[in-house]
Amino acid sequence: MKFKHLALLSIAMVGFSTPLLATSSFEFATSASADKKSHVVFINDVNNLDGISQILDQGSVEHLSKLIELNKFSAEKGNTLHLQMIGAAESLLLVGTYDKDGLSAPELQDLGGKIASSLNSTKDMLDIAVHVQNLETTEALPSAHIAYGYHLRHYSFDRYKTKKSEGKSDVLLVTGSADDAANAANLYHSDLAFIAQGVHLTRDLATEPGKNMYPQAFVDVVKAKFKGIKNVDIDVLDMRDIKKLKMGALEGVGLGSINDPRLLVINYRGSQKADAPIALVGKGITFDTGGISIKPNTGMWAMKSDLSGAAAVAGTLYASAQRGENINLIGFMPLAENMPSQDAIRPGDVLETMKGVSIEVISTDAEGRLILADAVYYAQQKYKPKMLLNIATLTGSAGRALGDEYAAVITRDFELSQQMMDVGERSGELVWPLPLHANHFKQIESPIADIKNSGAGNPGASIGAAVVATFIDEDLPWVHLDIASVDWLEADIDVAPKGSQGWGVRFMDQLVRDYAK
Repeated sequence: MKFKHLALLSIAMVGFSTPLLATSSFEFATSASADKKSHVVFINDVNNLDGISQILDQGSVEHLSKLIELNKFSAEKGNTLHLQMIGAAESLLLVGTYDKDGLSAPELQDLGGKIASSLNSTKDMLDIAVHVQNLETTEALPSAHIAYGYHLRHYSFDRYKTKKSEGKSDVLLVTGSADDAANAANLYHSDLAFIAQGVHLTRDLATEPGKNMYPQAFVDVVKAKFKGIKNVDIDVLDMRDIKKLKMGALEGVGLGSINDPRLLVINYRGSQKADAPIALVGKGITFDTGGISIKPNTGMWAMKSDLSGAAAVAGTLYASAQRGENINLIGFMPLAENMPSQDAIRPGDVLETMKGVSIEVISTDAEGRLILADAVYYAQQKYKPKMLLNIATLTGSAGRALGDEYAAVITRDFELSQQMMDVGERSGELVWPLPLHANHFKQIESPIADIKNSGAGNPGASIGAAVVATFIDEDLPWVHLDIASVDWLEADIDVAPKGSQGWGVRFMDQLVRDYAK
């Protein structure tokens, strides 16, 4: 079903605003006041301007339509043209929106992000009106999704810069009616904004230098973020607990560091006590040198983001708990720093896990699957989830197979993989299936232990998943996400600047919504 939204400029302005961020605020109204100097207009057909674009064209004696022709601007989705002094508008951003099938929610979010990046929202002081009109879309409240996309893109990490970003945005979303304005404001402020905040939390955790983001520091930051949120219990397993539970794999990975490992558990109780929870388990290597199997220097600096799976789990729990999702949801974040030292595990060592399955360490740089092994087993034994998803920056193989457009999804059930592809399409974070074959389990058999953690040949992403799968009940619906290729990008995308993407929060948030239904 498609909706066409027109801004009715003759209606008196009615605002519905809730201050949300120190650097940006969003208001929803039915018209823009005359003091707005910057305007954003969506163009669906350059030969048939209507709504605010028609008014601006008439007010400038068709100067707008002439500039559109002169600049060869087309209404193709995502095209932009930034103009100055058009009628009463000092600054005018045109955004192409033509899509024969109607814009989906992720496409609307991309448009919002494109507006933020086009207007340099983190650098300039902006007071803008976005006229939500001429949009052929499948969403009833497109302005909320545009605000959400703008919020996602409005991000910078400048904690260690001498000159801080002074960007501030006051964004007015001009809708078609007072009801649209009120409903969009409610959707954004009481729901979508929390996802964006969860994504930003994830990016912060993944971008912070490893010296400052060790396991206990991760715990402290996340606990502070969740302070005061209802129906949330937080448990932290320290080294004594880890030893007591015989989590030898998690313990082993952390032995080389002066910072002991942790297992952070966030339990959100949003449904009946008897309802089995969804379990989300995220790899949290706060810095990965590779251990004794040390990585080359080139690119090692980016290994501060090897905790991105755990960070995304924290961000997802934050979004669900803040909006009061009707579900029981538990996040497990095994945290360790993989360092070389006289105490570090060596290639050839054997680790005993909580499950009792022994693992021969072929490479200490295949550590993510080790800490996940104990965490996923603990999640099943203590909390009896009805579904478990684990997420990790696990293998370079996933990136070589899928590039940076898709995260790898691996399950025991291809139908479940197809369902995850649909979740990806609706969330804006795409996944593509890789196989898990019986032979992959044979490949990880060890001559001196039950299994080995690496050195089993190709395909690497599936081998990593097979190690984790060894610790998953075969009857439990299980999803493995390998996000190594999509987590950290070297170029901007519409909804994120280059660097940490905060990938996985949007995907897992959509999955949680589906299960809550």
